[in-house]
Amino acid sequence: MHGHLPVVHEMSERPPGFVAPDLSPAGLELRPQELAEGVYALMANVPPKDNNGLVVGRDAALVIDSGVTPGVGRHIQEVAAGLTGKPVRYLVNTTYHGDHTFGNTAFGDDVTVFSSRLNKAAMTDLETEKRVRSESMYGDTSLDGVVTWRRPDVVFDRFCEIDLGGRVVQMWHLGPGNGSGDTLVHVPDAKVTFTGNFITPGAPPMALIGDPLGYARSLRTMKATLDLDTLVPGHAFLGPAEPGVSGLISYLEHLAAEVHRGREAGVPVETLCEELPMWGVTPPAAAPEAFRTQLRSLHRLNILLAYRWLASVGTTAAAA
Repeated sequence: MHGHLPVVHEMSERPPGFVAPDLSPAGLELRPQELAEGVYALMANVPPKDNNGLVVGRDAALVIDSGVTPGVGRHIQEVAAGLTGKPVRYLVNTTYHGDHTFGNTAFGDDVTVFSSRLNKAAMTDLETEKRVRSESMYGDTSLDGVVTWRRPDVVFDRFCEIDLGGRVVQMWHLGPGNGSGDTLVHVPDAKVTFTGNFITPGAPPMALIGDPLGYARSLRTMKATLDLDTLVPGHAFLGPAEPGVSGLISYLEHLAAEVHRGREAGVPVETLCEELPMWGVTPPAAAPEAFRTQLRSLHRLNILLAYRWLASVGTTAAAA
């Protein structure tokens, strides 16, 4: 069944000098920020290492993403236990990527794992996924201890809802973005959305499947569907929904148009990578220079992958 789903795997090519985000668990601490009563962003002490989330209801608690190793998964549960006495009964994976899912095995059988059907369908080759994520480990060998990959127990196509007791948590898959199965975790009464890799306020997304137009359409659907104030990304910094979402739509649509224009004019992709600006992306004022260097590297990656995507689908795609 899964072999017939429209899973689009990320492109493996990287531009010269690409700086992969450091996702190693070395030195990671998750620091809670309470955004509303019982709604916590678990923020990494060293961006862009992975952030997580915790939502607490009267009867149970829900965790967003499980970390890059089982050890991180256990750390998440320790942090959750320090914040609430409610049992963690649910875990949501916002993407299939190993830095969000390899920790699944640290959660017991009494915890039900949810994600989109497309994310589960992409979780088929553990060794390949470990190899892809290894570019972000910077010599850390923790992935050697990842020997199994727990896949979601419950999947959905577009929408799923869980009642934690006096608090409803929604899960949405609104179309392709960073990957083909991105899952958003929305807390309606708090107007908070945990976005995984789908949105990082003040930073260009990693358009790893190379389709900036499909990505922008998914973001527009998000704007039309969800009533939200605060975004909790899977990496880097918290931010307001606006101008974050609109800025990323502008970025992606400019990316598609300018890369299309450059290809039509015969401009080498290497030149485009160096010359095209980051439209609509304004990093937080407090962002260190190393983070800004990371963003420029991600932008060059997006240009390269958009260029390859346009070559594969035809030049008319940019006008679609």
